[in-house]
Amino acid sequence: MVICLFSLGIAYLIRFDFNSFPVDEEWPVLKVALPFFLIIRAASFYFGKTFVGIIRYTSTEDSKRIFLTVTAGTVIMAVLVPVRYAMDGYFFLPISILVMDYLLTTFLMITFRIAVKLMYAEQVNPSGDKTKVVIYGAGELGLITKRTLDRDGGTRYKVVAYIDDDSKKAGKSLEGVMIHSSAQLEDILERNQIDQLIVGILHPDAIKKKNIIEICIKHGVSVLNVPPVQKWINGELSFSQIRKVKIEDLLGRPAIQLDEKNIQSALSGKRILVTGAAGSIGSGIVRQLIRFQPSKIILLDQAESALYDLEMELWRNGHLSLCEVVVADITIPERMERVFSHFKPQVVFHAAAYKHVPLMEDNPSEALKTNIEGTRILVDLSLEHAVERFVMISTDKAVNPTNVMGATKRVAEIYAQCAHGNHTRFITTRFGNVLGSNGSVIPLFTKQIEEGGPVTVTDRNVTRYFMTIPEACQLVLEAGVMGQGGEIFVFDMGESVRIYDLAEKMIRLSGLEPERDIQIRITGLRPGEKLYEEVLSDKETTLPTHHPQIMVAKVREYPRKEIVEKVNALVDLFNTQDNMLIVSRLKDIVPEYLSQNSIFQKLDSEKD
Repeated sequence: MVICLFSLGIAYLIRFDFNSFPVDEEWPVLKVALPFFLIIRAASFYFGKTFVGIIRYTSTEDSKRIFLTVTAGTVIMAVLVPVRYAMDGYFFLPISILVMDYLLTTFLMITFRIAVKLMYAEQVNPSGDKTKVVIYGAGELGLITKRTLDRDGGTRYKVVAYIDDDSKKAGKSLEGVMIHSSAQLEDILERNQIDQLIVGILHPDAIKKKNIIEICIKHGVSVLNVPPVQKWINGELSFSQIRKVKIEDLLGRPAIQLDEKNIQSALSGKRILVTGAAGSIGSGIVRQLIRFQPSKIILLDQAESALYDLEMELWRNGHLSLCEVVVADITIPERMERVFSHFKPQVVFHAAAYKHVPLMEDNPSEALKTNIEGTRILVDLSLEHAVERFVMISTDKAVNPTNVMGATKRVAEIYAQCAHGNHTRFITTRFGNVLGSNGSVIPLFTKQIEEGGPVTVTDRNVTRYFMTIPEACQLVLEAGVMGQGGEIFVFDMGESVRIYDLAEKMIRLSGLEPERDIQIRITGLRPGEKLYEEVLSDKETTLPTHHPQIMVAKVREYPRKEIVEKVNALVDLFNTQDNMLIVSRLKDIVPEYLSQNSIFQKLDSEKD
């Protein structure tokens, strides 16, 4: 109200060119209008709630509210001008006074709030020592990100620059912050000693984003990500929601393009069984399947807690009615027979398996029972119950295997491949390590970094192929639908990743420095491990498919009768619990299986 009276006074001074106020002429008008003026302004502020905002957090929303409230009050007073003139021949207030008062009041109320906000920010951080930030993306989300940082005064952040892939925006500014092209990023980081870069683009180009992150890692700049809009709290972004980027962003591969129509026609309305449904790949396949409207998805796993977690997730998302949760062990024939006869699945995605190399090297009989016998039971039941498609999830460790896990998965591949030729189409998909999956290096490194290190790497030169969980699951669906039966599909895993480099990047993404803040310790290769993985064995070749990231491996074919006899004999060895004998028989079926860093290496020398 003080600002309103001051504005009214200044308006009169301007109207009379700052000369003496003509009291005799103006006071009769003003003494009647002033009480109404004050009442109207006070009422408009009361109903507009302009006074309830916390001034130090003033935003554009507060400015908009002030503008609308002052406008409303001025409009009411403007309506009173002809009304009073009709009553006593006087104007309520001169129109020129109303216009000037309106402009001054709006300007002063907004300016006052901005001034208080700036003064408070200076008190919070009087030294001016703020964390310097660059925002990647000069669009709407980038602007929201800047305003979020400005609003959260206690965080002491200063946006130094925007960078954007659109070269047309370069040289322009956004709320006083200059926009630069992405090519200038390295120079900006060096000149301004930037502390953080925030990715303010919802769907950035994967390769460009990877390059941005690589440059930031090189200069010791931590990188954060703005979450998707649907994850904002009450539709508003808060600073606490801005998270560090995931290591998956360093893969930098283009988004996978699926043949949605083909997948939809093959899976829509079908009863689908997913084994190992609670695992990383199995649960990822379930999430992908839901959008293709199958009639029922049977989620089968023996991991009770993980299966419960998946059930709760599906319930929260409203998809549980589409699913049937089954706790079962794939190595028990009677239980599997009951599942097949009751649910009558038309499509099977077989993801259940033991996958940890060192553990299976110490427990070959368990790898035999789950990976081979479990697959044999499912394959035989699929034939018996005329399943349309059986899609097996395999691994690149089945190529020229050097460990028990890889060898058992190769035998499972062979058994499924040999079953083709009947009503059921048996398709195998083979890919490498999955980022973020249970037991992968990413969760291990993350935990070790959180605990202050050391980060353990088996060998400085060890390399692995990586793929994200959604990528792997999408390609599994695509390959499973395009397969005619008997194929082994190989996925394009991109370039292999040096694990030591991966550890360094994860440490730097955490805002720390390798060897200075977190030590990297070389532990030596574990039993069954090799320095690098292969996607195809030396004797195999590939053929392209319509999908650029999926190839068909041309592999050796085996007589079904011979393989069935050998696999049955191998499975019977479980009861002996003789690991040497079990592994020896594995090597007979898979002659390219040569153990590394393992007690089973002597079997190779004996064979020679």
